[in-house]
Formats: sequence, C-alpha cells, structure tokens
Amino acid sequence: MVRRLSSRKQKQHPRSRHSHVGVPAPSYARSSADDYLRQLGERLRSWRERRGLTQSQLAKQCLLSLRSLVSIEQGRASLTVARLHALAHALDVPIESLAAEGLPASPAFEQSKVFLKKLPPADLQNAHKLLLERFGGANHALRRFRIALTGLRGAGKSTLGPLLAQMLQCPFLELDKQIEADSGLTLTIIFDLYGVAGYRRMEREALERILAKHRRLVLATGGSIVSDPATYNLLLSECFTIWLRARPEEHMARVLKQGDRRPMAQSRQAMRDLRRILWSREALYRQADAVLETTGQSVRQSLHSLTLIVRQG
Repeated sequence: MVRRLSSRKQKQHPRSRHSHVGVPAPSYARSSADDYLRQLGERLRSWRERRGLTQSQLAKQCLLSLRSLVSIEQGRASLTVARLHALAHALDVPIESLAAEGLPASPAFEQSKVFLKKLPPADLQNAHKLLLERFGGANHALRRFRIALTGLRGAGKSTLGPLLAQMLQCPFLELDKQIEADSGLTLTIIFDLYGVAGYRRMEREALERILAKHRRLVLATGGSIVSDPATYNLLLSECFTIWLRARPEEHMARVLKQGDRRPMAQSRQAMRDLRRILWSREALYRQADAVLETTGQSVRQSLHSLTLIVRQG
C-alpha cells in the first residue's frame, strides 16, 4: 500500500523532474533584464525632464499611480507594451526611442532621426551614402578595389565571383565559408549552438578580418547580411557593392539545379516565402553602389555586364 501511494504521488508531480516551470532564470538572464529595466527607467526620466513634466503630471496623463512611475524610472518595475505605448504617447516620443537598448540618445541624434524620417526614399538613400562617406571611417582609396557581391542564394555570386576575381587578378572569398573556417563549425551547427545573434557576431568579425587583410578582393556575401545594420554599413563603406538581382523563379530554379534544397524547396509555400524575402530586403539591397540583373542572362553575358560595372563604377 505504501508503494502505491508513493507511485501516485510521483505521477501527480511529473513537472518536478522534467519541466522548467518554476525553475529560476539563470543569473546572467536576470542581470541582463535588470540592466535593461534600469536603462529604460533612465531613458524615461530623461525624456520626461526634457519635456518639462513632473512625475505626478506624467503619471496622471498615463493613468498610473505616482508610486508605479517612480518604480519604473528607478528600474525596479517592468511594464507592458500598452503601458510603454501610453508613456511614449504622453511624452510625444517614438516608442522605439524609449524601448531601445543603451543609454538615452542625444538630442542631436533624436532631431536628426525625425528629420531623416521625413525624407523621401531616394533622398534618404543619398543621405545614408553621404553619412557613410563622411563618417564611416572607410579608406576610399581601397574601396574601389574591394568588390562585394550581394543578393539571395541563386543570384550568381558563387558563379560570377571567381570569374570576376580571375579577370581582376585578385582573391575570391565567400564570407560564409570564411565564418566556417574561422569557427571550425558548419553554418548549421553555428545556428543550432549560437542562434542568429551568434551568427551575426561571427559574420561581422569575419568581415572585419577580411577587410584588414585584403586590399584587393572579390567577396561573395550571405544573402541576409543586409539584415544587420552595423555589418551592412561596414560592407557599404569599405567595398564597392553590387546587388546581383534575379526574379524569384530564377532564384528557385538555380538553387534546385545546384541540388540545394534548403530550406525553400522543403516549403509548400516556397515561392511565396521567396517573394516575401525579396520584397522585405529590396530597399536594403538597393543601397548597393550598382545593380546587375541576371535574369535570363548567360554566365558569359552576366560576367561581361559585371565587368563593365566594375570598370565604369
């Protein structure tokens, strides 16, 4: 009888052995969250003081108790998205300015951001290039000799890159392969172990090492490099960047022809996913110095066009 009761007791509490429910967060996770809440509180207080509001006035506008607002500004209380939105609205500040990590931005930065948001897309792209040229710290004498090819998988980077490098008599490198060589791991393992954030860090470090080592080269980048602002800005400022563009159908056909069935061909909505990715990244790809359309072009034709872009650029 005692054994039966013991067995039942164990069955009633399976989570005690196998579930993470109730397990305290790791110390590093708690520390990171605490740091963020303190930064958020400092940023909120900075904006409130900049607007000339007292704690009581802001709390009243947001339907908060004074005690709650004081706790938030001191970094001792978390808050919901709805409450963060209410605070941002009351302070007349973009919610991303409050939620961003790091110390409060300077007034000059916030004013510039408001100004840039009002520019039409073409002018905004020109402003971005001017900022990179003036403050990017790039060696413009070397920039013309570093050719970077961007675009989705299947655009022709790995095919045209070596041929262009041979014509220019310079090395050809693939950024993803350099990441694997530096880490001793495949990309799949990198993503499994370190996630997207870990891959982005390795990508940026690999690019920095390549730029420090090579004065002349042709570089094929990963299709998602444009998604990381810091790494993409480094690429744009240090390299003459060319977007190899193709229609979604062409991308898919080339990937399948290469025998690469990750992960687009595994999805029943492969073309829809591919179109969505292209659409979401098009504005970023267009920040390149030049665009080469490879749809319907032979390798020879595309290489000829690419060579002209490099020589005339």
